[in-house]
Amino acid sequence: MRAFVLILLLLFGWLQYTLWLGKNGISDLQTVSADIEVQNQVNANLALRNNEMFAEIDDLRQGLDAIEERARHELGMVKEGETFYRIIGDDHK
Repeated sequence: MRAFVLILLLLFGWLQYTLWLGKNGISDLQTVSADIEVQNQVNANLALRNNEMFAEIDDLRQGLDAIEERARHELGMVKEGETFYRIIGDDHK
């Protein structure tokens, strides 16, 4: 009877070790759960960026106003007949 109890205790100890520290155990579950949370945040940020890009693409497809605005701000373009004034402040005081 004593050998049977010893075998059961050893089996129980091995199962506990496997559960907590073994491959696919509790520690691996916590690591993978943290990795999933990080990846979900990255995916949410990328989805937001994609939605913004799709909205910008729609704006560019629908009219010339968005193209004109982009040309003015990003490329510094000026319409024919317009005068461009640059005001430089005195920031080095």
